[in-house]
Amino acid sequence: MSNGMEADSESQITLTRTIAAHVSDVFAAWTDPALIEQWEADEAEFDAFEGGQYRFVTFAEDEGETDHEVSGEVLTYVEDERLVLSWIHKDEDEDSELIFVLDIMFKAIADDSTSITLTERGLPHADAQTRIFSMEAWSAALEELAELME
Repeated sequence: MSNGMEADSESQITLTRTIAAHVSDVFAAWTDPALIEQWEADEAEFDAFEGGQYRFVTFAEDEGETDHEVSGEVLTYVEDERLVLSWIHKDEDEDSELIFVLDIMFKAIADDSTSITLTERGLPHADAQTRIFSMEAWSAALEELAELME
């Protein structure tokens, strides 16, 4: 299992991870709401086709906090190869939106091994701390996915 993270520029981060599972199973984990709810979100809706919509909700852990919700459109859908999603996070506290594009490439390395390259592009992160937070959050999510698949 390999794990790579890099900050490409102020507006892009890229992570690469190898997961011990068949490429179609890994792809399904990103597109099947029942599987998404096992590693990425507490509630998931996902139209698995180009032009479809999706919505992921992660419930707040503490009283008084708001749930974390992202939604958007499926911009590119190539089964077992590539997903590109508009990634819109609404911040209820600040009444604002953060908009990114999430580009996920899937590559079969062997029958039971898949490489994922995840690239988040969008508005520059405000500072190094927010870039680090985003990289760590995606790294943790990919670790959850690897545990589910393996």
